[in-house]
Amino acid sequence: MPLEFDATYEHCSAEIDGVRHSSRTVDISITTNDATHMSEAEIDGVKVPITEAEADALTIYKAKDLRHHTVDRDDKDPLTVI
Repeated sequence: MPLEFDATYEHCSAEIDGVRHSSRTVDISITTNDATHMSEAEIDGVKVPITEAEADALTIYKAKDLRHHTVDRDDKDPLTVI
């Protein structure tokens, strides 16, 4: 579901189940969904799955980036993803 950005007023919105949710970008938190390993944005109190490109765009507009990695590395060989 694509996000809509209003750069002039620094707002972002998304439509979920026919309801439009909107927040100022500085009030949006970007987090990681540990179950899906995907980023999501909390817009108007609702968690919205987003792409990494959308997450990066939100950070440009000063959204709080609280994402974390969900994949571990092998201690013996740090190039191996577990």
